Amino acid sequence: MTRRIAAFALMCAAPILMGQREPVLVPEVSQSRIEVRQGFTGANLLLYGAVIDPAGAASRTQYDIVVVLKGPTEPIRLREKERIAGVWMNSGSSDFRSAPSFFAVASSRPVAEIVDPRTAAIYELGTEFIQLSPTGQIEPEEQIRFAQGLVDLRRRSGLYKESEEGVRISEGVLYQARIALPSNVTTGQYTAETFAIANGRVLASATADIEVVKVGLEGRVVYFAEQWSLIYGLGAIFLSLSMGWLAGRLFAR
Repeated sequence: MTRRIAAFALMCAAPILMGQREPVLVPEVSQSRIEVRQGFTGANLLLYGAVIDPAGAASRTQYDIVVVLKGPTEPIRLREKERIAGVWMNSGSSDFRSAPSFFAVASSRPVAEIVDPRTAAIYELGTEFIQLSPTGQIEPEEQIRFAQGLVDLRRRSGLYKESEEGVRISEGVLYQARIALPSNVTTGQYTAETFAIANGRVLASATADIEVVKVGLEGRVVYFAEQWSLIYGLGAIFLSLSMGWLAGRLFAR
């Protein structure tokens, strides 16, 4: 498999390397389409590829690799509960425009040892650097607290994760990383972005797309709900009323 990856990388990168000074990344994924069926228990993605250095074997540059896998973004409202007079009540909330439904980072060594915090924030190389795009009027301290709460909640759900030393580099050129998708992932378009870093600088980046879709009966229901939303909504109301009426008749007997 290692030889096949190397041959594929060289073939794809050859036209680009004419006069190229910076390294070139050639990324691949084991599955570009993941089908979610009934009983779906998750999936393991293999993200692999090569870093092609225009200087060839003469170069002694040692690259670090960081892979960031993001799910589709979604608006979300996070509420905070507080115990008031013995009753749990909503005491505050914060809205975020573009919280990724899934976020995973794998790196060849701890990100803090690869780049400085500013660079990590620019490229979102960690859960603490996710750009959540908060909305509304809220104090910066409160905003940070809500953002940290959202990251913590999704980390405990397996939707946000970090894997230090989760990327293996062989022969100074080939890399591979494994990222597990849990069973509760959101369907949609996922993006795997790979960064080649040396001396604290991002020298190359490349992206690969992964589609997560529902298939089977669930997929047909989702498709019908999206394409015929009015009919789907009326049908759901009719079904609920019918079931309620039927349950009432049965218990009346």
